[in-house]
Amino acid sequence: MAQFTSQGSFELALQHHRAGRLHEAEEIYQQILAQQPDHAGALHYLGVLTHQQGQNDIAIDLIRKAITLSPNLPEAHNNLGLALTANGRLGDAIAAYRTALALRPDYASALFNLGIALQYNGQLDDAIDSYKKSVALRPNYVEALTNLGNALRDKGKLEEAGEVCRQAIALRPDYAKARSALGNVLNEMGRFDDAIAAHREAIEIDPRLPETHNNLGIALKNQRRTDQAIAAFEQAIALDPDYASAHTNLSMALLARGEYLRGWKEHEWRWKCEDTPSKPRGFSQPQWDGSPLEDRTLLLHAEQGFGDSMQFIRYASLLADRGQKIIIECQSELVRLFKSLSGGFRIVEQGQPLPDFDVHCPLLNLPSVFKTTIESIPADVPYLFPDQELLESWRQKLADRSTGLKIALIWAGNPDFKGDRTRSLTLDRLAPLADVPGVTFYSIQKGNAQWQINRAPAGLRLMNLSPELHDFADTAAVIGNMDLTISTDTSVAHLAGALGRPVWVMLQFVPDWRWMFDDPGSSQKTPQRCPQKSPWYPSMRLFRQAMWGDWNGVIERVAQALRARVSGIS
Repeated sequence: MAQFTSQGSFELALQHHRAGRLHEAEEIYQQILAQQPDHAGALHYLGVLTHQQGQNDIAIDLIRKAITLSPNLPEAHNNLGLALTANGRLGDAIAAYRTALALRPDYASALFNLGIALQYNGQLDDAIDSYKKSVALRPNYVEALTNLGNALRDKGKLEEAGEVCRQAIALRPDYAKARSALGNVLNEMGRFDDAIAAHREAIEIDPRLPETHNNLGIALKNQRRTDQAIAAFEQAIALDPDYASAHTNLSMALLARGEYLRGWKEHEWRWKCEDTPSKPRGFSQPQWDGSPLEDRTLLLHAEQGFGDSMQFIRYASLLADRGQKIIIECQSELVRLFKSLSGGFRIVEQGQPLPDFDVHCPLLNLPSVFKTTIESIPADVPYLFPDQELLESWRQKLADRSTGLKIALIWAGNPDFKGDRTRSLTLDRLAPLADVPGVTFYSIQKGNAQWQINRAPAGLRLMNLSPELHDFADTAAVIGNMDLTISTDTSVAHLAGALGRPVWVMLQFVPDWRWMFDDPGSSQKTPQRCPQKSPWYPSMRLFRQAMWGDWNGVIERVAQALRARVSGIS
């Protein structure tokens, strides 16, 4: 048998490897290592090859062995970082790339890869810096320019992001990813026709990229072209059946259109998305699939925001009606409020030790477990209730503060929510409400936006109750004393709806799936859908933007409806 320990054999393996003949390369690497187990080069590049085949655990082990033998190879540390990144071990990957750069400071590829790991890890400023250094070393590095554009977009620097993407396109007009990245920037700017055109140009260049079809779907959905968006998401999934973001985006479009059963199924993919706001809990107990509980104890646990928890906690009462043993784990701000649920549940604050349970279920899985359709939404309200002592205490506090209609007002949601830019307002936008006579507004706005009350529009009769509200039980007691609540798409809108209190919600052009919206070009219409009503909350009235960003139209219609209400017309 020929000896494969010579440099010539290793060079032959590298030639096969570079040409994509992985089987031939692997065979020679293995033969070299059989004769010379400490051949650092063979260990290193066999590790690279196994990473290319998706076997990242093996790749990490092989490359680390190579590094032990030859610790000063920057390429090995860089390739180790690639395998660690693919394995989701971002902290270790970042450390590996930094070691590569310590050995070779002008290593543009390592700077690019470091930027990717930092971006995945949420370190946007550091990622941008790394991409910029990479481009400074290699000005025609279109991949780094494209990723820099993506990171700048995520940072909200849209004009700069667009310029960077155009620079990449100018350097390589046939680079589809740069055109799609520009499409994403244009989408964030609200230039949806231009965004759709950019994505379609990218698809024409390379129709095999699932990310581009997914991006096209997002832009189409932002024009409420839901049928076409669904087709784009489905094409992305056809190209990559395990593409979690495309599945999740598909679920949102299906749910918005009222196709609940298929939508709930696709919604399960949210757990595999890198940017999902919550992660699987990793309980040793199984997740409940809806099978009879019998004597088993079920843990229901909050998964995402306050509004989601309040919307889906309604299912707990359905389980209580069956006499099941239920534990509810929720955010601290909801503990007192959830004690008002009928059913005698044990309520546990998130972060506190959990009692024994047999099976568990995230709250957002309950509609799927119950096979909820538009027709079967459990919409009996109220299912949450204000504490009677708090209710009376607030009645006395508010008794002498105003005459006429009492209206609770909320204009902004959590700024950390990804879509907050399009759903929230600033208080000054509500100036038309100041012209409505016979009304006193009460701010129950929380967060930094509450201090906008110091610059309230002239003539707006607005009293600030926010500093006195410590949790949602306090807020529920205030709402219980109001004639009406007016809100943007916030958790308080869900609270008012769950309390069965009158609530008007001001919605962006493409709202969250739960508020539904029509595709003007669709042949599929849902009879239960009403532009002004929510199937989840009977006491809720919806005021929708007629076009993207048209808050003025929404606020004027709210003001008109309020005048009519004051006059006793509605």
